[in-house]
Amino acid sequence: MQLESTDAAQLALVRRDVDAGVATLTLDSARSRNALSLAMIEAIDAALGELGADPNVRAIVIAGAGPAFSSGHDLRELMAHRNDPDRGAAFYAHLFARCSQMMQAISQLPKPVIAAIEGVATAAGCQLVAACDLAIAGQAAQFATPGVAIGLFCSTPLVAVGRAVSRKHALEMAFTGALYGAADAERFGLINRIVPAGAALAQAQALAREIAARSPATLALGKKAFYDQIELPLGEAYKRAARAMIDNLALRDAGEGIGAFLEKRSPHWDGR
Repeated sequence: MQLESTDAAQLALVRRDVDAGVATLTLDSARSRNALSLAMIEAIDAALGELGADPNVRAIVIAGAGPAFSSGHDLRELMAHRNDPDRGAAFYAHLFARCSQMMQAISQLPKPVIAAIEGVATAAGCQLVAACDLAIAGQAAQFATPGVAIGLFCSTPLVAVGRAVSRKHALEMAFTGALYGAADAERFGLINRIVPAGAALAQAQALAREIAARSPATLALGKKAFYDQIELPLGEAYKRAARAMIDNLALRDAGEGIGAFLEKRSPHWDGR
């Protein structure tokens, strides 16, 4: 992912806080229900790039300000570009390319990314949840890919959603456009766990701190290996995973961790 310096406009859309190795990115456009406008997408992508390169950051949490995690693409922005000479084709191509880049950047980051969801996560907002490595949802959270109701099938959100849940659940969500509660999202595999309403961010940060205490080199290697092998045929997947295990055993942190376990002491990671 290309790293870009975050300008004032981007900072206004995405707040960031770093504490004890955990970075929290908060989508901060409550008036638009944290819609994924082009500006918001670029702000998230830039922030992820900078945090991914920051050695002081071990894990990242993404949350939304206000009553929604994210309502998806900005429909007013989409409609405005229908008045372009090409009826918006060039803008839409650029928007979806940038959105796809940002979503893929999450899996390519060498650090775990956790979504903390309160309120609704719909369309591309649901896609963002699915693109994160882990997801914690408040009990009142709701999820949908509702584009079919307005004549715009959620094809790009289904790329991430369809890899996080079963095909039948993904297509049920897309065909009906219905809102699903946190219990259904957990049953589908879209989220990891449900917590009391209002506690998603604190619980996601606690999980991020637990993960951040592990070897960053091991986490980076393991995350990459997981995403590299998950879409491969079984035999190729085992070969890729075995290569990762061999590379992992060559890390200084692996020697330290195994030695600490055998010696019944706490390990001291140096990230190599």
